[in-house]
Amino acid sequence: MKTLAHFILVIIGILFQTQVIANGYMIYSVEHELPMTNDVQEIQKNYYVNLGEKQGIKNGTLLDVYRVVILNDPYDREKRYRHKMKVGQLEVIHHDSDTSIAITKNFNDKDRQPILDIPAFMVGDQVNVNLN
Repeated sequence: MKTLAHFILVIIGILFQTQVIANGYMIYSVEHELPMTNDVQEIQKNYYVNLGEKQGIKNGTLLDVYRVVILNDPYDREKRYRHKMKVGQLEVIHHDSDTSIAITKNFNDKDRQPILDIPAFMVGDQVNVNLN
């Protein structure tokens, strides 16, 4: 009888399962211009983030960008370390209800910053609204 009850609960759980969605905000796409000349110039990039008007975003809003790096402990294989580092800021130039387009405000490339594999904002970087 107990196994039948467990089986029924499992079936009900499978049928009525809800999808869990992370409430993390991040850069989900990056687009950039493709210069057609040999002139050395800074390439302009647009960063698409999943924050919008529903979350209080307006044009000019500053977003802090964080990179999460997870490393395994070489001496204890079961242990992992998670580092969340601020890598810079974006400024919103266009917003919709759920998404925004932003450009680079500043990128932390100072001497006293951790070395990053990719020294630019990238897809998957987390964003938070700057409250200062």
